Amino acid sequence: MSAAKKLVTDKVNSIVGREVERATTEIKKKLRAVGLGVGLLAVAAVLAIFGLGLALATSAAALATVVSTWLALLIVTGGVFLIAGVLVALGVRQLPKKKDAPVEGEALSPRS
Repeated sequence: MSAAKKLVTDKVNSIVGREVERATTEIKKKLRAVGLGVGLLAVAAVLAIFGLGLALATSAAALATVVSTWLALLIVTGGVFLIAGVLVALGVRQLPKKKDAPVEGEALSPRS
């Protein structure tokens, strides 16, 4: 009886060990893919920020052919702050309004 018990125990341990190893390998593979994706997105975000800066510099340089350089830079900077202000106003409007904190015991009382 003990030989059969040992055989079953060994088989179960072997199967569980293989399943754990397979699951670990699968998780590592998925994490590697996620890490690569996050890294690529981070590089893309940095390049997009540089691209935005270059686009703003290009627009300031183009405007500088019509007006003085300092004025062109001031106009572009003002435009950027104007857009940022509008986005802040829209973002603040999207935030939920703060409600008053419930009085102690009020949340647990039944509604009448």
